[in-house]
Amino acid sequence: MDSIELMRRVREALLSKKATNVIAFDVRDTSPVTDYYMIASGSTGTQLKAMANAVIKELKESDFTRPRVSGTPDDGWMVVDLFDVVIHLFHEEKREYYSLEELWSDRPQVK
Repeated sequence: MDSIELMRRVREALLSKKATNVIAFDVRDTSPVTDYYMIASGSTGTQLKAMANAVIKELKESDFTRPRVSGTPDDGWMVVDLFDVVIHLFHEEKREYYSLEELWSDRPQVK
C-alpha cells in the first residue's frame, strides 16, 4: 500500500470514530521523516483511545506492522507513527494550544 492510500485509510478509520477537523499535510518535499502529517481532534480521552485503536485495527487488517504509539488519552495528545504517515490525535483544547497546523501551513492539504 502506498503512503497516499495509507493516509486515506487512516482518515476513514478516524472518521468512523467521529474524529473532527481531520487534516492531512503533504510534507514529502520537506520532511525526511514522513510523507504525511495528519491531525485530528476528539472531545474525550475515551474518544482519542477509540480513534487510535481504529487506526491500529485498520492496519492489522491490512497486514501492516504494529505502529508506534506515544502519549495517552489522559495526556490529551497521542501520536500514532506509521512511518509514512504520522497522526497527531488531540483533545480540542490541546490542539488549539499547540497549533501544529501553523507548522505545516505552507504545505498542501490532502483530501
